[in-house]
Amino acid sequence: MGIFSKLFGSKTQDSKIKVVGKLAFLEVDMHNHILPGIDDGSQSVEQSIGLLKGLGRMGFEKFICTPHIMEGVHPNTIHTIETAKDKLITGIKNLPNTPGIYHAAEHMIDDGLAKLIDTNELCVMPGDYVLIEMSYLQESKALFQTILDIQNLGYQPILAHPERYNYYHYNFNMYKQIKDAGCLLQLNLLSISRYYGVEVKSAALTMIKSGMYDFVGTDVHHERHLAALEDVVAKYPVRDLLKTCHILNPSLQDHLGKNNNVIATG
Repeated sequence: MGIFSKLFGSKTQDSKIKVVGKLAFLEVDMHNHILPGIDDGSQSVEQSIGLLKGLGRMGFEKFICTPHIMEGVHPNTIHTIETAKDKLITGIKNLPNTPGIYHAAEHMIDDGLAKLIDTNELCVMPGDYVLIEMSYLQESKALFQTILDIQNLGYQPILAHPERYNYYHYNFNMYKQIKDAGCLLQLNLLSISRYYGVEVKSAALTMIKSGMYDFVGTDVHHERHLAALEDVVAKYPVRDLLKTCHILNPSLQDHLGKNNNVIATG
């Protein structure tokens, strides 16, 4: 039983009981918006703790927090992200057992990202991964150049939730081209349900069957996401479903504690 199960106990409701420990095989949630007051995710330490409790029930004990860096919308920097992380750490430090909290970012491919690449100021994930995303409205023409530029800095790019980019749903070969360019792919767990729509679900399941995903993240922003994720975990045999993919989340454990992003765990 994980530290959260010991600390908070299991819920009496059937829906809560069905999810306890089901995602423990992933070990690390490497994409979420749990840091408080920094983007469109958690807006307070209290909300962050609620999300941590919920994800803890499902089996996560370590979290790489990835707030948005998006020019003109969420103009975060390494400094603002570290400050938010420290605020969360202060808020949970008196818990009998604390989860491992680490930080990185979800970088939007925009002019701001190009500047961060030029100055080598990316917010890098433990293991030297860099999480990137595109607009849902249109494909970024800079995608492949960005992948190459990140690689040239010595980092490994990960494209967040490729199944959610509607413009690729009728050009499945693009996913293969992205993989062939050396970019890893991260699945949003909610995508295996109809939460984002039927087409997103179809794309996600097709990519899972093709063994294309490398990482899995919750992308949790708020309680609605958490509730939906609990429903998904209760309904779907997630671990069996993902057996077609070589999921690297557990390998992140080897890098946690060896990176400047790390804070002490309880």
